[in-house]
Amino acid sequence: MSPPDSPQLSLPLEEFYTRLLVPTIGRSKRVFCNRNLRMHHIAWVGFDMDYTLAIYNQAEMDELSIRSTMTKLLARGYPSFLTSIPYSITFPVRGLLIDKRYGHVLKMDRYKHVSKGYHGFRELPKEELRELYHAKKVRAATPRYHWIDTLYALSEAALYSAIVEAFEQRGLATDFGRIFHDIRECIDEAHRDGTILNAVSSDLPRYVVRDPDLAPTLHKLRSAGKKLFVLTNSHRWYTEKMMTYLLDGQMGEYPSWRNFFDVTIVAASKPAFFQERRPMMANENDALKPAQFPLERGHIYQGGNLADLERGLGVHGDQILYVGDHIYGDILRSKKDSAWRTAMIIQELETEVLAHETCREDYVRTEQLEEMRERLEDELRFYQGRFKELTRRIEQNKGAVDLDAERVRIKRALERVRGRLKQVDVEMGMMERRIDLRFHPYWGSLLKEGNEQSSFGAQVDEYACLYTSRVSNLLAYSPQQFFRSPRDEMAHEIG
Repeated sequence: MSPPDSPQLSLPLEEFYTRLLVPTIGRSKRVFCNRNLRMHHIAWVGFDMDYTLAIYNQAEMDELSIRSTMTKLLARGYPSFLTSIPYSITFPVRGLLIDKRYGHVLKMDRYKHVSKGYHGFRELPKEELRELYHAKKVRAATPRYHWIDTLYALSEAALYSAIVEAFEQRGLATDFGRIFHDIRECIDEAHRDGTILNAVSSDLPRYVVRDPDLAPTLHKLRSAGKKLFVLTNSHRWYTEKMMTYLLDGQMGEYPSWRNFFDVTIVAASKPAFFQERRPMMANENDALKPAQFPLERGHIYQGGNLADLERGLGVHGDQILYVGDHIYGDILRSKKDSAWRTAMIIQELETEVLAHETCREDYVRTEQLEEMRERLEDELRFYQGRFKELTRRIEQNKGAVDLDAERVRIKRALERVRGRLKQVDVEMGMMERRIDLRFHPYWGSLLKEGNEQSSFGAQVDEYACLYTSRVSNLLAYSPQQFFRSPRDEMAHEIG
């Protein structure tokens, strides 16, 4: 006898297959959200220029910066052998800290705990890091230290480590603070006197990656009713040349790059722009005069300050989204001194995401080891408590042979658990090192340090509402997109 027909749930197969076929945005091109942001509420979108609208060829920029700095160091009397010392432009990452007292380059987690360090290209052992940095909290804001927090500054760390290494190998007396001070001054001088900017502006295809999706992205925002502005520290001549290269002729609707933007502010002097009341000047026919409010579409302004810009745009606070690459000058100050919403461009994020995806199996194994360690630590506590209890009872009941035998068994169990814990710790260390190497041979992940956020990652998390690898990633999203942050879980909510 066949069983009676049972009711069967109908599956929305058409809808299911449609969902499967919908193309998704690759993770390396996504816009990630730290705090909910409704683009519907954004009236103005502002952009930094360098390393935001203009994506530089980092290797070429680092080589140019190092060559220019080296020439100026030699002019200051540095030894000629510097021209032949090996250096590595791949050595540094953002978020490192220079200790000018000892000549060390350090990486910290979000709690300012120093976890990695190099002297020249020699990795500092854990014992040395512990002795120097773990007894007292590192005061990174003091003159002793210097943050490497921009792509522009990577060449400083690369050259500094190379010179420290070269001086140490030759046994030369070394003032680590003086060396770094001279490098900083020489790089700044190379920018002020045009050594670097003239080289870049005379060969833009070599130094700048022109993104074909940039113009369509700006057009999409404008078509949705957003108004756009540029806020850059670069001077007018360089801004005009760079923006012309990036946008002129990219779309027929925009005869000039200026047509993409309602307002352009050059020589803004960020982060002072967000903190001081410097006057805003109108830049017309190479003549400066006080700006008139409201600001006029298509005009280029110079200097200014946060309050005047908001007055000139006719909006304020969270109606403005500012997109930049500099964690301090563009993101941190704008969040601390205003209610602007912020998006950070992290050029390295594409590599970071791809490295993370290659580590999926390692992350699964790491979680298994962490769970195993937690169970073993529970066992260890149980056996330790039992061992203490038996010891107390044996002392109270002399000659209790059965208790003594039980204590021997417990002691063996304790040794077995401790041995397994040691094995887990060794494998955990190997897994952490293997994961680090997938990201960067010296520093591991840019945004993480062990189980914690790195100091750089913590700044991104705290000050950037959104972050992504380049401006044109916004093209895949609606200009009215509701960006939602993931649920923030506390330790007791996990597991």
